[in-house]
Amino acid sequence: MPNPEKLTQLTLWQLTAYSAALIERMLPNYQMFSEASEFGDTKLLRNQLDLVWQRLAQPQFKLNFSAQLEKLEEVIPNVEDFDFFGVYPALDTCMAIGSLLQGMQDKDLETLTNVSLLSKGSVSYYLELMLAEEQAQQNPDVNDEIIIQQADIEAHPLMQWEMETQQELLAFALTAKENKETCQQLKSMALSEGMSNLGIEI
Repeated sequence: MPNPEKLTQLTLWQLTAYSAALIERMLPNYQMFSEASEFGDTKLLRNQLDLVWQRLAQPQFKLNFSAQLEKLEEVIPNVEDFDFFGVYPALDTCMAIGSLLQGMQDKDLETLTNVSLLSKGSVSYYLELMLAEEQAQQNPDVNDEIIIQQADIEAHPLMQWEMETQQELLAFALTAKENKETCQQLKSMALSEGMSNLGIEI
């Protein structure tokens, strides 16, 4: 997790741009879930993220946050309605976009920092399930509940990559100018590996 003190050093603009870049890495998770479940609307989320980038590039651009938050409500999956893992990262993506829009509307830094936590949380939960499945396959005769250590999650290459990416984006945002070029650079940095934060190919 990036140093919380470093996050507080970001201006509202920088933190918004940093958060939007993180969501670029989460959006493919929602798309994959939406295609598999035939629920939701990836285009809506893509459009909302594009509107945020447009607002960052052109501060005079009007964005109706309340209307966008209402639209978002309609495409948030209920985890009880789906019986496969993909619903959880899809929900995290919606929560992250909600935090982004709400944080911009309220000019609230704390709400915006939720995006960083949600991105890490998505990776953490995915790894917890994956490592538990690996343990179960290795020890099929063990009936005891499988306990996954937090240290194992933190040490996994996927979590290491998540943390390194967050740090890299944060370091760039800290000294970045508040303009369109910075938006483009952050976005391309976030997508440079061609994968979502769960390692799904974009």
